[in-house]
Amino acid sequence: MQDRVQAGAERIAPPADRADGFRLTRYFTLTSLAAFAVVGAALFLLERNEATFFAQVQREQTAFFAEAQAELTSVHEEAARKDLLAAHEAGHVNLARVFANVLWERDFAPLVARAERLPVEHCRALGNGAAGVTSAATERQRACFAELGRRIMNLPGFAALDARAYDAMRGSNVFKIKVFDLRGITVYSSEHGQIGEDKQDNLGWQSAVRGRPASELTHRDRFSAFERVVENRDLISSYLPVYAPGSDRIVGVFEIYSDVTPLIEQIKRTSEHIAAVTAANQRMLEQRAQDNARKVETSSRWLLAIVGGLLALLYLALLLLVRFAQRIIDRQAQAQAQAARREQEWHREKMAALATMAAAISHEVGNPLTTITLLAEEIVDGKKRGDCSDCHPEVILEQAWRIAQMTRNMGAFAAARSEAREPVDVNQMTKAVCDFLRFDQRYRGKQVDFCPTEGLPASVVVPDHLNEALMNLIQVAAESAPARVSVATAMRGEQVLIRIGREGADGTAAPTPAGPADLRIEAARRRIADMGGRLTVEDSALCILLPAAAEHAAQG
Repeated sequence: MQDRVQAGAERIAPPADRADGFRLTRYFTLTSLAAFAVVGAALFLLERNEATFFAQVQREQTAFFAEAQAELTSVHEEAARKDLLAAHEAGHVNLARVFANVLWERDFAPLVARAERLPVEHCRALGNGAAGVTSAATERQRACFAELGRRIMNLPGFAALDARAYDAMRGSNVFKIKVFDLRGITVYSSEHGQIGEDKQDNLGWQSAVRGRPASELTHRDRFSAFERVVENRDLISSYLPVYAPGSDRIVGVFEIYSDVTPLIEQIKRTSEHIAAVTAANQRMLEQRAQDNARKVETSSRWLLAIVGGLLALLYLALLLLVRFAQRIIDRQAQAQAQAARREQEWHREKMAALATMAAAISHEVGNPLTTITLLAEEIVDGKKRGDCSDCHPEVILEQAWRIAQMTRNMGAFAAARSEAREPVDVNQMTKAVCDFLRFDQRYRGKQVDFCPTEGLPASVVVPDHLNEALMNLIQVAAESAPARVSVATAMRGEQVLIRIGREGADGTAAPTPAGPADLRIEAARRRIADMGGRLTVEDSALCILLPAAAEHAAQG
């Protein structure tokens, strides 16, 4: 018997006694090392990415600065050229007015008037073929306009006008002058080979003849000036309307070419100087960017070293704290194991005392009951013979039967004292506990009803532990139920259900108890869990689910 009790105690011992318990230090070491490694790797990658990102930003800013400086230089040079063009166009406008005031009325106007009498339609017609202009037709048209130019140069007054034009432009930066009539024919050019040319399709002439000057800056490898042929020159040409003196009537068009090569070279030298300064600034910026990148790299390394050191210190501090906590856990587990052993010993002593008390009561009450029963039976026999007319033996038998029933119930309750798992009849054990609790003076005013379901399979449990759990839960229910406690058994799936319900005087369910009753519920929950079952609260009822014998066999 002692060996069987010891074996049962070992099977139901707390987890702290079965193994080493919860090894916090071991789990913390493995988990925290992995976590710190992940954090360290993440910090390293983030820091490296930040350094790479900073270097990339530096490169992009340097490239952007270079592009901005190049664009600024280009814009400066373009603006200088536009300003130069605008200034010379304004100068050409003034020069055209000077020419008009000095030479137009006396020299150019008579020549233009005589030239306009020369027909040009037959020359233009040579290039207006429907199927396109052939090279032969183009040559014929060019020859026709060349002939027209020779006829213009043979007009009276041309030679004197040409001499005065040369004298007026000698020593200036004006390299060429052209005069067009309103038909677009070149009436005069300081380059005589261009006299007679047709410019009616020229956009510059079209703009000037409508009153809007038009200028452009061009570079010529060779150019025929007044006194010589020049090479590699930058020229500004302007088409300028000529107004009749004292009116807004356009009477012709001037084209003036002026040399701006020195100014263009000055603009180029200025642009080159700006480009040189920009390049020096760019090199300085790149050097600064490299210095900043090295500083960021050094700072990143120091930061990683400091963060790594702090993580190591944090890990060591946490490890010391966890080891201290592990010692506390071990002491608590040892205390819980000792408490569990004391609880086992107290439970065995309590159940043994109950069994002894029940056996003593059954023995002490059983003998007198036997005597009373025999006497009552003799009275019954005597009454049948007519010897006892006023006797009531049936009352004696009824009360004797009640006392005998109570002793049998106490005997059944005291019989369940095994601490080893074995198949038990749940209905029988539950009924024994209910009957036993009816003798408790504290619950005499409470109705404890037991409603079994027939045909329940046996459940593999520790009978003594199930006995203790049922007593605790039914006592909790009786204390919290104002009127009635109902205990029922049934099947739920593959498990045996014991449902302990509580009802008030009006038939409504009583609330779940709190306070000290919670400790008894938790104690019962642990007992039931050790047996492979579980305790739940459903609609204010305490429900015990136990494994059936067939299920237990399958699990084993």
